[in-house]
Amino acid sequence: MRRWWQDLTDLVLPADCEGCEAPRTVLCPRCRRALGGAAPRRVRPSPEPPGLPVVHAVAPYAREVRSLLLAHKERGALALTGALGAALAEAVRAGLGTAGFGAPGFGGAGHGGGGAGHGAPHLGPPHGARRQPGPVVLVPLPSARAAVRARGHDPVRRMALVAAGRLRRGGTPARVAAVLRQRRPVLDQAGLDARERRENLAGALEVTAGGARLLDAGRVVLVDDLMTTGATLAEAARALREASGSHRRERTAVYPGGTREGRGKRETGARSESGNPVQCAPEKAAPKATRVALRAAVIAAPPDSFEIARN
Repeated sequence: MRRWWQDLTDLVLPADCEGCEAPRTVLCPRCRRALGGAAPRRVRPSPEPPGLPVVHAVAPYAREVRSLLLAHKERGALALTGALGAALAEAVRAGLGTAGFGAPGFGGAGHGGGGAGHGAPHLGPPHGARRQPGPVVLVPLPSARAAVRARGHDPVRRMALVAAGRLRRGGTPARVAAVLRQRRPVLDQAGLDARERRENLAGALEVTAGGARLLDAGRVVLVDDLMTTGATLAEAARALREASGSHRRERTAVYPGGTREGRGKRETGARSESGNPVQCAPEKAAPKATRVALRAAVIAAPPDSFEIARN
């Protein structure tokens, strides 16, 4: 565990750059440019794991950037949190502009959300009016509890909170929802190839109780410091999609397609030729599930993942 005086020392006394060891500065101008000097780009590992959302990164995982991420994560260089969170915010912004991601992705009124029959009655915008996009919901990838205790902090969550603040100051509503957790132990990923990582992580993550509700009506972005094979992001996306499907089915069960409510006999559902309502079986009245819109943003990815472009 880091002690409070170590944090105070980092803030008060001059330190060498965590990226290149330049004297008397925690982050020198050259390393700052390496971290955020170029526009974020889409990254795609090879092979690409099934279910991987669109991922954007700001920098290749090499030299100074690698040193900065390791210093923040493993050595508790908290003075770097602001710069790393700002870089993560830029990667998130890059993903917000991609096709099919302008509206809420979890059970809201936009993409991947509810129309008629998907929940409580909802009055949408007038026909032809443009629907406003929902807030950005940043979902940090979870670390094992033992790792958080050993490090003395949760680095990805710290960066996500900074990134959400930067987005809000730039006019984009954003919040952090730490709704993912590990439901079983996993092996250390170091030394595992892409296939072994997928097998190691299969079914390892889940959404906390009630977590799916926190994602309603938001544009959901998974965030992490680093993508290597994409296995962790793909598993996180699977967990979110699974929770979204369960949440949508629960909402449908509460508001089934064929109902009568109160003395006014509010009626919905199909009608026979005589005009009388037909009480449909709930499983037949349930809407067809839609695919959840997700994006992912990381600070760094392997250099070759920036070079892969597919139609």
